Amino acid sequence: MKKTVFIFFCAWLLTGNSHAQNSRHENAAIINAGMGWAGNSVNTVVFRKNSLTSNDSLQFISYYDADGNVVIGKRRFTDTAWQLTKTSLKGNIKDAHNSISVMLDGDGYLHVAWDHHNNALRYVKSKEPLETGFTEMMPMTGTSEKKVSYPEFYKLPGGDLLFFYRDGGSGNGNLVINKYSIKEKKWVRLHSNLIDGEGKRNAYWQACVDAKGYIHISWVWRESPDVASNHDMCYAVSKDGGVSWQKSTGEKYNLPVSAETADVICAIPTNSELINQTSMCADEKGNPFIATYWRGKNNVPQYQVIYKKGGTWKVKDPGFRKTDFTLSGRGTKQIPVSRPQIVCSSKGRKTAVAVVFRDLERGNGVSLAVIKNVAGNKWILKDLSTENVGSWEPTYDTERWQRSKVFCLFVQHTEQADGEGVVVTGPRMVRVQEFKLW
Repeated sequence: MKKTVFIFFCAWLLTGNSHAQNSRHENAAIINAGMGWAGNSVNTVVFRKNSLTSNDSLQFISYYDADGNVVIGKRRFTDTAWQLTKTSLKGNIKDAHNSISVMLDGDGYLHVAWDHHNNALRYVKSKEPLETGFTEMMPMTGTSEKKVSYPEFYKLPGGDLLFFYRDGGSGNGNLVINKYSIKEKKWVRLHSNLIDGEGKRNAYWQACVDAKGYIHISWVWRESPDVASNHDMCYAVSKDGGVSWQKSTGEKYNLPVSAETADVICAIPTNSELINQTSMCADEKGNPFIATYWRGKNNVPQYQVIYKKGGTWKVKDPGFRKTDFTLSGRGTKQIPVSRPQIVCSSKGRKTAVAVVFRDLERGNGVSLAVIKNVAGNKWILKDLSTENVGSWEPTYDTERWQRSKVFCLFVQHTEQADGEGVVVTGPRMVRVQEFKLW
């Protein structure tokens, strides 16, 4: 009964009139890096955490070249050219899941995880701070590292790192979390099974760390390898560095979290075209914001923002999309829209939110949907460029955004065939587009 009531509550939230205006975004600097593999979307999947990372003065970029070599570049923010290193690291670029994720720890060591889709952990770190020479491949904890997918790094305020990954397969996997101490220079296991699929399903998550160091996770459940089996948006937060977790109500979770105990913050049925692995952020007060899409206004898939304000979960549907599509099927899909990235910033009682995306309706370029006060309904649609970027999805430098509110976006034209295929095409330029959102 509670779930039915919540579905109607979410539907009621979505019935408000949203108004979207179009404009062009000006003054975006473009910094070219090099030519990267473009035959599928492995360089441009949304779950790269991160494609770009930085400290106060240096930025690092990562991507696969046309031969599957991991390329690492660095530059000073004052530079318009990258120092590129073609490493000895290689990946299976024909599988779009096998992306590269990088992060700088608080001592300046660069950590790299790459080439994962239900296979053994592939992880190195730089031998020296702020350099691009790497150790040999090594384990983290040495346990539950044989079936790794979706590696993600997150940085804590003190400089330690978190490493999230799925142990197991689609529809049957668990969320593992490791923690790296810059003092001890080693990884320890926090959770081998934070969110338990119970052998029946798995969680597809997105996460962020707020200014206080609180770790926010939201996720959808998937009942099978078919994308159409995604359902519900759930939530957990840790206020002690990832050790214990609680619901949005403050109730402590008994771990691991299961489908029965999960805090469902918005009930979304299966077959709603609900996408998985999107993004979330938190404002300066620690309020979480989640960007995703599912079938909404006009009965077509719409970008949606789920957020907590004043202790209540709300849903914002900009409602500007007009074209229908379906997510049914397995593997990496060829979809007319990208999964979204979201960033936010609060000043006083107002919170501005930007959703970054690609949509065939808008020419398949890099687009933004910005609302300067999430309590209102006035969305402004901005096109950062009109260049067709193919199957690109947005990733950005989370560390620079947190420090200075400069948005550094990884952009490359890539092509994705439906169902994990590869397109015959040459390499394409990898670049960073750097701009202020507001």
